[in-house]
Amino acid sequence: MRELTQTALMVLVTDGAHPLWVAGVVTLAFTVLARWVRGVSFSGAIAGAAICFLLYSGIGAGAFAALVSLFALTWTSTRFGYRRKQKLGTAQNREGRTASQVLANLSVSAVCATLSATTGRTVFVLATAAALAEAAADTVSSELGQAGSEKARLITTWQEVPAGTDGGVSVAGTAAGIVAAILIGTVTFLAGLTPVRWVGILVAAAILGMVADSYLGALLERRKLLNNDWVNFLGTLVAAGAAMLLA
Repeated sequence: MRELTQTALMVLVTDGAHPLWVAGVVTLAFTVLARWVRGVSFSGAIAGAAICFLLYSGIGAGAFAALVSLFALTWTSTRFGYRRKQKLGTAQNREGRTASQVLANLSVSAVCATLSATTGRTVFVLATAAALAEAAADTVSSELGQAGSEKARLITTWQEVPAGTDGGVSVAGTAAGIVAAILIGTVTFLAGLTPVRWVGILVAAAILGMVADSYLGALLERRKLLNNDWVNFLGTLVAAGAAMLLA
């Protein structure tokens, strides 16, 4: 069954991945859906459309499958335990993520996809997948960690802090983030985007980026030296760079 699924997905990738009109149609449909379910705000939808187009036209349907999986994980985890997160003051705006949030999480993957298309170097495909996996891991770990516990541990000192504190981590949140990274890695493999030998690399890189995000949050965001968008951007950048080095 897995072989049949992989074959079907690879046919989709190779047969309809790169024509710009296909990328445009897919982008439009995905953008409308994302806005309709309030996963993104209006500005977030515009930014997301640009990212989706670059991913699909640059690498193909495999990257789009990973993006859809990331969106589904983000949308679900954001709404899980929403009332608890409202009490903590960390709940996502009901209108969805803004353009700055979308770009912070996805711009690295879009740039890597574009570099892959223009240079022909497959290592940028791995970097794209790792950046998407890190974005999923970081968001899911944060959202489910806040929903599942009122306390967290500051990653630098292990001091107990309220859930939602910059740099705060929890066992449940970290475990959920690792699972999210594995899911994205599995999707990229089934979609024919990455070979099986790369899945472990991209998952490890995503976890490293997630940990780096927490350290940046504790060391810089708490001191107002960086905002959350910059921390998220740097987390995906660490994941992409780590994947390329590990490869």
